[in-house]
Amino acid sequence: MPEIARLSGSRDWIDLDFVERERTPEPAMALGIQSHVAGLSLSNTVELLDSLGVQRSRKAIHDWVQKADLQPESGKSPNQIALDETVIRINNQQFWLYAAADPQSNELLHVRLFPTTTTALTEIFLRELRQKHDVETAVFLVDGAQHLQTALQRAGLRFQTCRHGNRNAVERIFRELKRRTSSFSNCFSHVEPETAENWLQSFARWHNAPN
Repeated sequence: MPEIARLSGSRDWIDLDFVERERTPEPAMALGIQSHVAGLSLSNTVELLDSLGVQRSRKAIHDWVQKADLQPESGKSPNQIALDETVIRINNQQFWLYAAADPQSNELLHVRLFPTTTTALTEIFLRELRQKHDVETAVFLVDGAQHLQTALQRAGLRFQTCRHGNRNAVERIFRELKRRTSSFSNCFSHVEPETAENWLQSFARWHNAPN
């Protein structure tokens, strides 16, 4: 699996400043966070650390990921932004994952979970995206979804309808994300939406990290 092959790469993108009186060596914590965000289940991450002589529970690893509060880096100035949404199931309920990606760098710029998909929620997503990145001159690539186009018009942002080409960047990321979450039974079970959103944002930070 390509994501597992990347486990030997740099972990500088993981900020462990949250650590307080933690008995686990920081390199092991970073490996545990990286492994779970990369797609290993909590059980498999426990086994990986155990093979290295570090015994920690599933809950401990889960808590590390949550406390690390990883996010895509801010301050980007993309020329184009692929904007899309897809369904994520949490405890057998349907939620919508919004994502914005730079098709040139293939980096995720912002991700959010919402209980439904509306123009108003899209406006919230765009407002947060604006706070994180310089997107005023970017061209947004969207499909035919009217609520996406309406929200962009209201925000005064440029967009074009595009079902292929550079907009495929975010669709490729969605396919990869769904493949990763298939190890969690195609949905997040027994977690709160906020917990799932935290993992998805951590995934975005890992996805953007250099190999």
